[in-house]
This record gives sequence, structure tokens and C-alpha cells, in this order.
Amino acid sequence: MKIKKVRVGVNGYGVIGKRVADAVRMQPDMELVGVSDIITDYRIKVAAKLDIPIYASRAEDETKMKDADIPVVGVLDKMIGAVNVMVDCTPKGIAAMNLEKYKTAGVKAIVQGGEKHSVTGHSFVAQANYATALGHDVTRVVSCNTTSIVRTLGALQDAKLLKKARGVLMRRATDPWESDRGGIMNTIVPEPHIPSHQGPDAQTVRPELDLVTIAAKASHTECHNHYWVVELTHSSSQEEVLDAFRKAPRIAFIRMSEGIVALNSTLELMRDLGRPRGDMWEVALWEDVLTVNGAECYYTYQVDNESIAIPENIDAIRALSGIVKDGQESIRMTDEALGIKRDFIDQKGISSFVQRVSSNSKLDLAAEQGGG
Repeated sequence: MKIKKVRVGVNGYGVIGKRVADAVRMQPDMELVGVSDIITDYRIKVAAKLDIPIYASRAEDETKMKDADIPVVGVLDKMIGAVNVMVDCTPKGIAAMNLEKYKTAGVKAIVQGGEKHSVTGHSFVAQANYATALGHDVTRVVSCNTTSIVRTLGALQDAKLLKKARGVLMRRATDPWESDRGGIMNTIVPEPHIPSHQGPDAQTVRPELDLVTIAAKASHTECHNHYWVVELTHSSSQEEVLDAFRKAPRIAFIRMSEGIVALNSTLELMRDLGRPRGDMWEVALWEDVLTVNGAECYYTYQVDNESIAIPENIDAIRALSGIVKDGQESIRMTDEALGIKRDFIDQKGISSFVQRVSSNSKLDLAAEQGGG
């Protein structure tokens, strides 16, 4: 039987947009109609190399893009007319202005966490509120930090372990690809308000969470680091808390005992495992750091700001389009397509990686012996 596919467009081919586009192409029930942007540099030229149809986000940029040898097939309005769902990954503020255009065309739309909750009236994390997005015309996939908060505290809440939580967030200074444009060096910049915005943002998805966040921006450009002090509903154990995390999707364990002792260790692991762009879609939680003392729990984890919300965008596409009604089934499909794991160093994952490398090595050897 032929699978019905939802037709998807991506507006904005930047850090998030290019990753969403790739993820859409990996789903069995989705078709990427194209991507749109106004740029003419290497980023959009990569899309052309990948045979992704390219549209100009604004009519006035179409000629400029064509003059730069970008194979533009039309303008954004044309793409909007050909899709069921538009994922808007444009810079903060622009997506909000685009929503009226999507609404007029009768197209469902997803915006990113840079927009305010009030722009859509619905904020999304798949494991928490997939069902409430069914039938909606628009939703907002929350930011990277907020996604991780909802995943982890939501796991404890679902296990009836969470009473209240207080977290400290060490945020990266800027996206890695923009390191040459700004950022901070040799300092830490505290956010001027407590709670920082991530806590209230998480409550737009799970209003029942009792949490406060404190944040600071540090002088590094890759990944955020969270530290949580959680009051549990009863005296517990490390194993009970870990089991709650194991039952939740998109939380994977890392261990200092295996040499993963800092943010850079995990990023190197992602590269070693052959992840596209070195991306980490999961919350990477240090299993052997997590500590429980009676009814208090302490843990820390890592957030890949460039990729953690990508699977949420994929699930949001299914929810808005209604192509998959059950949230757990959508999460399963997305995770299977992307290769999302619950443990990065489990034997199955390492064996698969070794087999893939070994297979590639044999192909290279055969090519050499054949004079290729």
C-alpha cells in the first residue's frame, strides 16, 4: 500500500532550517517540497548540491539569487501553494510576520522558539502535548533549553516523582558558525532576571511544573549545560530516578567513567558515531553524576542547541497535518528514522558503527585493488 505523504516546505535554510529539511527527507511519510531563503552564499549552494528545490523568500531576491547561479525554481508564495505544512525557521520576529501569509493560503505552520508563545497560542514538545496540537493550524516548537527542560522534568512528573525543581543553565555564547561575528570571551554574563525565560517558557507546555531557572551566558559556542536540584515527592533512590528517565523519549545517558567528562567529549562522540554534522538530538544526561539523597535529586546534562529541537519539528508536522494521531507512534517513527538512542555507548550501537566502518573500509580496499 502506498504511504500517504504530507508535503512540507521549509522557510529559512539556516542552522535549524537545513537540519529540519534533512530530517523531513528521512521520514517515510513526508515529502520535502523545497526550501526558501534570501542568501546566495555557500549555505544555499549546499542545498542545490543536495538537489533540494530552492525558492526565493522574497520576490526581490529571486534575480539576485539566480545571478549567483542559485537554481531558484520560484518564490515563496509558489512553494506555499504546494505544501500542507510550512516549517518557518527564519530569524526571530520574521516568522511571526509570515503567519498571516500561511493562514491566508490555508497552510499549517510551525515556528521556532525564538517567537513568543502568544504568537501561536500553542507551544509544542512531542512527549508532553502532542495530542493538543492535533487539528491546530499553527504551533511553536520551543527553544533548545526549554525542550530539554520539558523532556527531563516531564519524565519525573510522569513518574510522579517531581515536587519542584530549581535549575542553573550555563548557555553557550553564540552558534558555532557565527563565532567570528561576536560572542563573549573570558567572562560569564548572568541573565538579569530570575527566573530566566526558560522556566516560564517550559510552563507554556506543562503548566503544572513547579520550577525556577537561573541562567548565564558563558564564553563557549557549542552546547548548553544544565544543573538541576529537584525536590522529589518521596524519599527515592538513584535507580528509581534513572528508571523514570529511561522510560522517557530522547534522553540518553553518558558516563564520566567512560571518558565523557565535558561538553567537548560528547561532541567528539557524536562525530565518532557518524552523526550528520555531529548532531545530538537527545538530552545527554550524566548517569554516574546523578545523585539522590532522600527526597532530593541532583543531576546535570548537556543540550545541543543546534539539533535537539529537530525531532520535535518532525512530530509537530505530523500533529498539525493529522497524518499520525498517536504521539507515541510519531515519536517512534521519528526516532527510528533519525537513529535516536537511549544510550550512546550501548553494545548494539557500537557494533552497528563498527560494522559500518568495516564495510566502508572493505569498499575502499576493493576500489584500491581495482585501480579506482
